[in-house]
Parts: sequence; C-alpha cells; structure tokens
Amino acid sequence: MKTRFTRKYLCLLLAIGGIPLAHAQSNDNDDSWRFQATPYVWMSGMEGQVRPFRSAPTADVHKSFSELMEDLDAAAFITGTARRGNFVLQADFTHASTSDSTPLPIGVAANVKVKQTSATVTAGYAWSANERTGIDLLAGARYWDINAAVNVPGLGSARSDSTFVDPIAGVRWRQTLSPRWSSIAYVDVGGFGVGSDSTWQLLALANYQATENLFVSMGYRHQSLDYRDKGKRLDVSLSGPMLGVTYRFGAGQ
Repeated sequence: MKTRFTRKYLCLLLAIGGIPLAHAQSNDNDDSWRFQATPYVWMSGMEGQVRPFRSAPTADVHKSFSELMEDLDAAAFITGTARRGNFVLQADFTHASTSDSTPLPIGVAANVKVKQTSATVTAGYAWSANERTGIDLLAGARYWDINAAVNVPGLGSARSDSTFVDPIAGVRWRQTLSPRWSSIAYVDVGGFGVGSDSTWQLLALANYQATENLFVSMGYRHQSLDYRDKGKRLDVSLSGPMLGVTYRFGAGQ
C-alpha cells in the first residue's frame, strides 16, 4: 500500500505545475496598462524519487502523461500578466485533485486522495525591449500546498501535509519572427534552501497570432524540483509539450 500511495502522491503533485507565462507580443514602450490571460495544459511525463512520509519507502517513478492523468478528478491552470511601460507583473494558479482505490492482500481497499494547489507571483523589468525583441528580468515567489491522505476502512488512516514557499528568479526572452509568429525562451531558478532545496525550469514556446487579441502557444517545458523535510523527499524532473491560448486586452493592446 505504501508503494502505491507514494506513486499516487507524486503523480498528482507534479502532473502539472504552474509557471507565469506571457505568450503575446506587446509594445513595451506603451505607458498604458496591458493585460493578458492564458489557460494552459502541460502534457508532461516524469522521472524521479519520492517518499511522502518518514516511514514510507522511497519509490522510483517513471510515468508517461497518459498514466499521470488516469486518476485525475479535477484540474485548473491559468496565468495572467499585466504590463505598463517596462514594468511586468505576473500571477499563476494551478489546482489538481485525484482519488483512487487500491486493493490490498488482506481483502480490503485503501482509498487514496491527493490535492495540490500552487500560486506564483512575480514582478520584473523589461531590461531590453523594442518592437521585435524583449528581455524581462523577473523575481518573485511560488507557494505550494500539498495534501495527501490514505484510508483503510476499519484499520486506520495516514495523512501528509506540506506547505512551503520557493523564492524564484527568472529571465524571459521574447522575439518576433514574422507578423503573426513569435517565440519565447524562459528559464528560472529558485528554492535556495528556503522552501525546497532547489528548483529550476526551462521553457521554449512558439506563438501564433490567430486574431488581433487571441494567440495560440505551443512548445516544450522541463522542470526539476528537490524538496526534503522531516523525512519527506521529492526529487523529480518533468518534461513534456505545452499548449496554451492567450487573450490580450487593455487600453494599450
């Protein structure tokens, strides 16, 4: 039961995580506020090791995206960006929950439930910006709230709750390729022993302008996280394609 719960815990915790993104092109010299909102999905697989409790075994996990999604109950992922001149403000929210029933050799089933919520806020400065190229320097924090529980009716239950905040710093490079196409390269690092021991991620996207205010983004993302606390361990890497739709609005579109 512990091995099954360990894998379940990892599948929800890292099936999809939040990163503030800004897919659309913009004129960073405009002093009016510009906003955009992006719902997105991340079709990631994972590799790593996890131990949800001090007394639980450490499990090696290798999962594809389809395997991660088998037990998902609900999920929501959205990011938003506000710009004014060279100032950049971003927020990202992710939530996922899952449940499963695992038969045990003793003839009963263990019920497993996991919920994960994260919220990211960053602010930054468009250090280099013109009509074709933009480089944003960003800093902020990512909040994690992870709850995992297993219950065996008539025998007992166990619960693991983890809440921590990671400081993060990142750089994003935006490049216009043609009137309708643009690209984004993004990297951030964080943790520094404050929340997790360390975390970093790398993202590359291609953006297509479908209408004046609507953009479609597709690309690839890799994320690594190393979190350890009081016997718990989460040391994993996730990689996979991303897909998002951005709506841009505001006085300075």
